[in-house]
Amino acid sequence: MGQYLATAAEEIDVADLQELYKQFVVECPSGALHLHEFKHFFGVSENNEASFYVDSMFRAFDKNGDATIDFLEYVAALNLVLRGKLEHKLKWSFKVFDKDGNGCVDKSELREIIQAIYNVKKGWRKDLDAQVLSADEVCERIFQSVDENGDGQLSLHEFVKGAQKDSWVLKMLQLDTNPCGWVMEQRRKSALF
Repeated sequence: MGQYLATAAEEIDVADLQELYKQFVVECPSGALHLHEFKHFFGVSENNEASFYVDSMFRAFDKNGDATIDFLEYVAALNLVLRGKLEHKLKWSFKVFDKDGNGCVDKSELREIIQAIYNVKKGWRKDLDAQVLSADEVCERIFQSVDENGDGQLSLHEFVKGAQKDSWVLKMLQLDTNPCGWVMEQRRKSALF
């Protein structure tokens, strides 16, 4: 499962699908990937700073809400992450941010994910804006720019529209954290220990 890398331009064809299935069955012989296995795959433990982020990713990939990721959900997630349209990626990002699943993202949810991303992706700090702004400041700036009705919550519409109109907001909300590179880095780190 962890050895499949693709570029954004690649299509997942039948041969790729067969290889993905073989790898999935080897790593998940039950046919379902559970949260603890998902965390193990990423080299994340419960007390790891990336745990919250991985929990949110798992919940977003688990389309039917059965607390597992089956092969179809796995392929759909890969397809979205590797070659999905911007609007679909933003909708997926919204689902990751919306921790309680109530259809809105509040400041607390946004701040938690941004802080988790900062912890996971230290490389973001190379960006001038990220160096200057804390997770709280990023959260406030996003809400000032995107929360059209000022209710302290971002609806899916506000989230997508705000990200599409402001490139800085898009960068912060899209969760485009080079998932393939991050997966491979986590796998490499866990293999060292």
